[in-house]
Amino acid sequence: MNKAWIIAVSMGYGHQRTAFPLKNLTSEGKVIFANDYPEIPKKDRKIWERAERFYEFISKFKRIPLVGQFLFFIFDQFQKILSFYPKRDLSKPNLQLKQTFSLIKKDWGKDLIEKLKVKNEKLKVNLPIISTFFTPAFMAEYFNYPGEIYCVVCDADISRTWASLKPKESKIKYFAPNHRVVERLKLYGVKKENIFLTGYPLPLENIGDKDLGILKNDLKYRILNLDPKRRYYHYYQPLIKKYLGELPEKPNHPLTIMFAVGGAGAQKEIGVKIVKSLAKKIKNKEIRVILVAGIKEKVKEYFLKNTKNLNVEIIFDRDINIYFQKFNLALRTTDILWTKPSELSFYTALGIPIIIAPPIGSQEEFNKRWLIQIGSGMIQENPNYTNQWLFDLLDSGWFAEAALQGFIEVEKFGTLNIQKICCG
Repeated sequence: MNKAWIIAVSMGYGHQRTAFPLKNLTSEGKVIFANDYPEIPKKDRKIWERAERFYEFISKFKRIPLVGQFLFFIFDQFQKILSFYPKRDLSKPNLQLKQTFSLIKKDWGKDLIEKLKVKNEKLKVNLPIISTFFTPAFMAEYFNYPGEIYCVVCDADISRTWASLKPKESKIKYFAPNHRVVERLKLYGVKKENIFLTGYPLPLENIGDKDLGILKNDLKYRILNLDPKRRYYHYYQPLIKKYLGELPEKPNHPLTIMFAVGGAGAQKEIGVKIVKSLAKKIKNKEIRVILVAGIKEKVKEYFLKNTKNLNVEIIFDRDINIYFQKFNLALRTTDILWTKPSELSFYTALGIPIIIAPPIGSQEEFNKRWLIQIGSGMIQENPNYTNQWLFDLLDSGWFAEAALQGFIEVEKFGTLNIQKICCG
């Protein structure tokens, strides 16, 4: 049975990854991409493509000293998240939001919403829309979609653009990943009854059921790898036993680092630097490194070319769903996730410490701050010397502490909570 329409945009990985755990709410297990669905009008597609090309260009151009950084700074001002304090009315629309609605008022997105209305008529039920990007939610409300409209937030803090032009009058309901987003939406004028603190939707194949059987079992082995000197275990044995029970006698996999690039392929050079620094330990099978190329062929080729003769696993697939499946499976035996602070920041809830690569954009700056505040993330040191600082931190027990912090502090049942609220 169809229980909801799951809508995302195939621009970068964030909104698609957020939708992936929810796709089982559809009869065919498919996500609708607002920017790429069958018979999308050419004018609608062009608007989406223009936005995607610009974002990919600006993300890559940012790496150019001075000029690139200045241009990105100007761009980032349009999506900037204002300071939270002093608390005040932040409901006034920003320029980016006004531009979005100026396009919607010219019928951008109307075709998609009308198609969903027709499908509802055939099913004889008004299914709820669950969108992992704010624009399709705005489209649904503007073109009078008759069912419930939900929007899943995929960052630890958000700009004014996430709330509608007139938030106090809007029927859009939000699934918030943390308390800060709840309070931020209130400042933007969203009604309290339209905000649900659910947590971020994590893949159920990494969690298990409500008893967290899969997650706890994986984390037990991870703790062994992250605390080789048993320093963390020595001081916090009661805490570990409280949440995980008894630890196994030995790990079931070698110490494993996963490095993941963003959707635009930015920062792939960091992955190569990590591998080269750890080359000797990789050859000696003291450590395992996984490089995540996603669905980008050029990134995969770059990794292959620059890691020859080293036993480095590369995660890649042209099909985004298969890529996510491979990624989620590899996470189960990943001990440390090294990535920019994107939506992957919430994967620290799986008991995975995060090494934070340089953020791209205002929202990632806030994700970085959130990871550091909860104690499960650290800003990367020089990747060229990973073979030195990484093992100093391992020996201190910090990574084990960060893993348990993420597990304890961050909501893990986002997927189940969302399903219960919108579909019963």
